[in-house]
Amino acid sequence: MTFNDYQKAAIKTDVFEGDKSVGSLAFIAKLLGLVGETGEVAEKFKKIYRDNEGHITLEQTDEMKKELGDILWYLSTLADYLGIELEEIATLNIEKLASRKTRGVLKGSGDNR
Repeated sequence: MTFNDYQKAAIKTDVFEGDKSVGSLAFIAKLLGLVGETGEVAEKFKKIYRDNEGHITLEQTDEMKKELGDILWYLSTLADYLGIELEEIATLNIEKLASRKTRGVLKGSGDNR
């Protein structure tokens, strides 16, 4: 499955219809969902560090797959609302990171390094 195949399948499961513009209830719900799911992943990792000294079990890995899938869904649908293909996002991100690696600036801060 390609990123774009996933995106097309994911948007079919969106319960919102109609206005998908930035500021619409549908868009805000996706944005908050992305933030919420990302928080859930962080919370699960916190408990792995707190309770298991950073050692992750197979069961916890399986749970992470589900949560990361939820993040992917929200990211995919947000991109769709913005008219951006997930494939384009992935390609641009890899190009940016490759450029940073070539220039020796993978580490550091700032979006435009």
